Amino acid sequence: MSIQKIVEQALQDGYLTPAMEAEVGRICDTASELSIEEYMALDRLMGALLTGEVVAVPRKQFINVMEELVLTEAIARVAEIEASSDCTLDLGDIAAYALNRLPPLYATTEEGATYQRNRAKEELMDLIAQQVSDAIARNLDRPSVPERQVLGKNSGDEVLTQVSSLLKAYAYKFEPESND
Repeated sequence: MSIQKIVEQALQDGYLTPAMEAEVGRICDTASELSIEEYMALDRLMGALLTGEVVAVPRKQFINVMEELVLTEAIARVAEIEASSDCTLDLGDIAAYALNRLPPLYATTEEGATYQRNRAKEELMDLIAQQVSDAIARNLDRPSVPERQVLGKNSGDEVLTQVSSLLKAYAYKFEPESND
């Protein structure tokens, strides 16, 4: 999808989703040079974000309680193994492997999160421990590849910062034609 189509969609919906934000970032990162139309679309997006005409949807308005339970278990197990041996384990790989094999437990409120935590502790802790064990065994058998690119963390204002930086860096080249 092009920058212009993404901006058009965001303006139509009133929202810039994380997927749209990521696609704009990908296009900007991979393009050797953006067209005037793309700069104008980014400028329009920036203005719409600043005025509130378009709202950037936060990355998370909910949590997956299973993530914290798996991370807690994985951290404890990895710490034990690393303390008693000379191997280094990839916590992110271990957690992702286990999470892909466990049911999600989403919540949008603190009460919902507490309910999911309690439910998981009663019904799923053995399964969580087993999946973390399997993930550790797999990680020990197949060490991670050092050249991999780790997923980056984005703040809610990242798209504004990216668009602003792009406009500052390249928009000075663009002077709209005067219709005098």
